[in-house]
Amino acid sequence: MNKRLLLSLILIVALAVPVLSISAQDEPFKVAVVMPSTINDLAFSQSMYDALVAVQEEMGGEDAFQFVYSENMFVIDDAATAIRDYASQGYDLVIAHGSQYGSSLQEIAPDFPDTAFAWGTTVDTFVDQGIDNIFAYEARAEEGGYVNGVMAAMLSESGTIGVVGPIETGDAKLYVDGFKAGVLSVNPDATLEVNYIQSFSDLSLAAAAAETMLADGADVLTGTAQMVPGAIGKAQEAGALWFGTQADQTSLAPDTVVANQVYDWTVVLDEMIAKIQEGQMGGEAFAITLENGGEVITFNEDYELPEDVMAAAEDTIDQIVSGAITFSVDEEGTLSVEMGEPMMEATAEATEAAS
Repeated sequence: MNKRLLLSLILIVALAVPVLSISAQDEPFKVAVVMPSTINDLAFSQSMYDALVAVQEEMGGEDAFQFVYSENMFVIDDAATAIRDYASQGYDLVIAHGSQYGSSLQEIAPDFPDTAFAWGTTVDTFVDQGIDNIFAYEARAEEGGYVNGVMAAMLSESGTIGVVGPIETGDAKLYVDGFKAGVLSVNPDATLEVNYIQSFSDLSLAAAAAETMLADGADVLTGTAQMVPGAIGKAQEAGALWFGTQADQTSLAPDTVVANQVYDWTVVLDEMIAKIQEGQMGGEAFAITLENGGEVITFNEDYELPEDVMAAAEDTIDQIVSGAITFSVDEEGTLSVEMGEPMMEATAEATEAAS
């Protein structure tokens, strides 16, 4: 081989190395998610789908970020099969979007140590069981629940307020407990009817629960999970008010929905993706809050919210963000609320206005 040919070959190889490195870095980040309901449920699943769309846009489109999803995975065995299939296809991150998928993830993740997994809403990453490739995420839903509760108590004329819950776990329980605390901070004598219907998706059960509460005199309702459209429909029929959570539910009943706590999971996804790209595959829990913008209170523009109620809501949000109102949950799952002096004075004023 002559020297000129040898130099040419060396040059070709040298040029090829950085090209391969660049192309490897330019591979899109790939996410697969398993959801318990549909991507347009106006609740839990839609909140994650919307966040994935937003992340794709902020990262520059499909060339940089791609995702696939399986919806209506309410059968746990079917969800487990989908999770395993996605992991075997080499996705960078596989999300099990539902606390019901935890045991499945616990079994599957160790079989795919090079794949990052995530599930919510929870704080358990299974690190104590020797698993290091699972992230966890939760919504501190008690924060927005508390804000909604303050408004609900001020708007209720009957003093009877209904809450339709799914199963007493995760962000559903946090929201319900926060809402109750918000109501009672304004009206300690309020009657709160809470019914956990033991289903995340049964629209008819949610409707029946709401109907009972309305018959008992409730003029304000709230609820959480993908079954709430059933309850919202009953509230609309009865002329009652509704406070939403997880996604903006105003479109379901523009004359009925007052405000919503909306989840923005991009806060969580951005952090997880960055850590995975740095080589961390799990072992950390994340939370969305009012402070970090992962939770946002949206107000229905078509509902004329009284100025004092709006002021109380905005002040409550500010106090939560600033730390003047803090929440804690003990080992038994009991929520405690602590308020600083300025908030105690504001609450007293709101209580007086409501009475």
